Amino acid sequence: MSPSAAERRDKSLLERSLSVFAEVRAGEGAAVLLLTLNVFLLLTSYYLLKVVREPLILLGGAFGLEGATLKAAASAGQALLLLAVVPAYGLLASRVNRVKLITTVTSIFIVCLILFNVFANLEFPVGLVFFIWLGIFNLMIVAQFWSFANDVYTEDQGKRLFAIVAFGGTSGAIAGAWLGGQLSQAIGPYQVMLVSAVLLFACVVITNVVNRMAAAASGSRSKHAEETLSREGGFRLVLKTRYLLFIALMVLVYNTVNTNGEFILGDIVTSEANAEAARRLGAGAASAQAVKDAAGKIIGGFYGDFFTYVNVLTALMQLFLVSRIFKWFGVRAALFFLPVIALGSNAVIALVPALLVVRIGKILENSTDYSIQNTTRQALFLPTTREQKYNAKAAIDTFFVRFGDVLSFLIVFGITAGLGARGTSVALANIGLVALWLLLAAGISRQHRRLEVDGSDDPEALKPKRA
Repeated sequence: MSPSAAERRDKSLLERSLSVFAEVRAGEGAAVLLLTLNVFLLLTSYYLLKVVREPLILLGGAFGLEGATLKAAASAGQALLLLAVVPAYGLLASRVNRVKLITTVTSIFIVCLILFNVFANLEFPVGLVFFIWLGIFNLMIVAQFWSFANDVYTEDQGKRLFAIVAFGGTSGAIAGAWLGGQLSQAIGPYQVMLVSAVLLFACVVITNVVNRMAAAASGSRSKHAEETLSREGGFRLVLKTRYLLFIALMVLVYNTVNTNGEFILGDIVTSEANAEAARRLGAGAASAQAVKDAAGKIIGGFYGDFFTYVNVLTALMQLFLVSRIFKWFGVRAALFFLPVIALGSNAVIALVPALLVVRIGKILENSTDYSIQNTTRQALFLPTTREQKYNAKAAIDTFFVRFGDVLSFLIVFGITAGLGARGTSVALANIGLVALWLLLAAGISRQHRRLEVDGSDDPEALKPKRA
């Protein structure tokens, strides 16, 4: 229902300004702006640390592992650790309320950053450990934020306001990547860890402010601020609940598709860059190292432009498309945008594996993933129980995401090593995975519709229906 003329008059200047991007109602402006700032700082913090990660790896902190082998080892290590981290998170959530949960977990990450700073300055080989830790940090901290956002907003509010909140993450990624490079040169990569820790502390403060604002609201939802969760673990919730299991499998499949796509792009870019470098330097006239250095510059320039296009398109889609897609088509329809684009992209790549085709396809895929798909995935948890918002979401957004990276490595390794084929074969494998993805999206859509009919306050609504 559209707001009345009286409601529009009651809006503040902030709320009227934000309404350009989504339907923000009177009294909602301050909280949505604080949540947007919160996730902005979280993603800025993460991208600062991504800049730190590279010199740690290059300075020998990876124990001799590099490239695809390093990523595979790190992804496998993260997946194994998450089997312990997720249950520990659920146990903590059963003992403290939501703001103490977030404060405690974030404080642990802050302490870890201080310790990494100390050990790195003492020249301890922390590269691989930091690589693994950062992958877990990114997934946990962002999943926890969205659990909190799902908890403080009603389903109607989330559908209207998540597009604005998610823009904070998009802009934070852009700001963090730029700022990381500047700070790394100005104060050194290890000191950037402490800057990231300060930003995380600011996030804790903002979370406490938003929590007080939500707790002050009237109605039964205000009691959630002091409630603890049951001891039912995240993995158990996922495995026993059809809706959550479908979401988990969808996350696993589409992360595998995305990582496969990154391999296709990287493989073709590397091949084209080597050929172009050899052509520029003259075949046979230049040393192998000279060709390698020239190819590295070409690859760096390519990815600089690529990430710029992805970031700009993501920001535009997040601000002007996502809220309108939710309003006009609904959350369930939004589930199908990315898999349809991925299906078309991989089909074209399989037929015409040219760099321009792959580049355009991955720009469209990544920008849709970071805007429409990401916001939709968060909105899927709006009608779930609190245990599912925190415990099950932590399991889905960490373990199943990271296991998708491991699965992608196994697929790519099997295709490239076993069959001797590369990009085209991986694209064909992606087509099969996207077909499965579409089936899972259809299953989620049916369960989501059933959940809305049954009512979000009934925990039984999310349990599998018996014949």
